[in-house]
Amino acid sequence: MSFIQLLERKIWIPTDIDTLWDFMSKPANLQKITPPKMGFQICNSEEITNMYAGQIITYKVKPIANLPLNWVTEISQVKEKEYFIDEQRFGPYAFWHHKHMFKPHNSGTLMVDLVHYKLPLGIIGNIGLPFVKAQLNTIFNYRTQAISTMWPGSTPL
Repeated sequence: MSFIQLLERKIWIPTDIDTLWDFMSKPANLQKITPPKMGFQICNSEEITNMYAGQIITYKVKPIANLPLNWVTEISQVKEKEYFIDEQRFGPYAFWHHKHMFKPHNSGTLMVDLVHYKLPLGIIGNIGLPFVKAQLNTIFNYRTQAISTMWPGSTPL
């Protein structure tokens, strides 16, 4: 049986919540905090500015052997300057639910990512679980590093 997995990351960022929200709520900025080797590209034909509940975003990524993969997510919920949730509608996972949370904390902002995911193909899909976990950790480690470059003094918790 294939079970839902959880990846949780926390980082304190030395900036106000307005500045951080302004950056994180623009889907186009996701490319700035995604490893270049992923070949991340937003494919929506319309200009994507600030996110909103119900927004559909289409991407191409190259997670394995530089092969392009289509991924479609929906921004299912947005509570301005508190959280937003993206959920996969089409893509590599059987289930993907990513909650991005923001909270003013110690003269900065605490950002928490909670990613619940499930691989496809049941038990057979779980053979790839160590690889997927390692890859997600690499992506979120890169994200932490990119954020630390933009906001020096950021601290993973």
